[in-house]
Amino acid sequence: MSISLLFSYILLGFTLAAPIGPVNSARLDKGIKNGFWHAWIVGAGSMIADGIFMLIVYLGMVNFLEIPIVQIFLWLFGGFILLYSGIEGIINAGVVSLDNRSGKDSLGKCFLTGFIMSITSPLSILFWLGIYGSVLAKTAQMNGPGSLLLYSSMIFLGLTLWDLLIASLTTGLRTFLNSYILKSISIISGLSLIGFGLYFVYEGIIEIL
Repeated sequence: MSISLLFSYILLGFTLAAPIGPVNSARLDKGIKNGFWHAWIVGAGSMIADGIFMLIVYLGMVNFLEIPIVQIFLWLFGGFILLYSGIEGIINAGVVSLDNRSGKDSLGKCFLTGFIMSITSPLSILFWLGIYGSVLAKTAQMNGPGSLLLYSSMIFLGLTLWDLLIASLTTGLRTFLNSYILKSISIISGLSLIGFGLYFVYEGIIEIL
């Protein structure tokens, strides 16, 4: 077992979490508005969902996610959550100021935001089935099934490092913000979430038809 191989799996988890999507948009928005812990807890909720997907793939329960009615529910419910979060973010964009931005959202709400966005996202499901599923197969072939848990933990460690990085960055960015920039970021983040939400709803309707 080489250190470089373990590091490559940590890097894989880090890069899997990096693409800009609904969760990262929400993470940036909550972090800039409220600080480190709010950004981190959004990511923590998302990581719990990621862990569930990893467990599902690990236990070979992917057939459940391939049931059409389950996919339709995930598309439509995920779309609703994203639309709601995006619209709420835009409506409240002018409410948060440099003086009162701390504590606007509870940590529990931020955690649920990250968790629900991830657990109801078919894109996340497809992502984990495609990427993590193939990684498991390759790892088992090259190193034996006994190493699957260790390398899966390294992937999860990479996800955690990304969450800490984003939470730290948003905390640092708050120093350079004024009310106009803060409002603009909230609006852009909200529009991003609405865009993803409309896409999810569209895909859900296509599945029904």
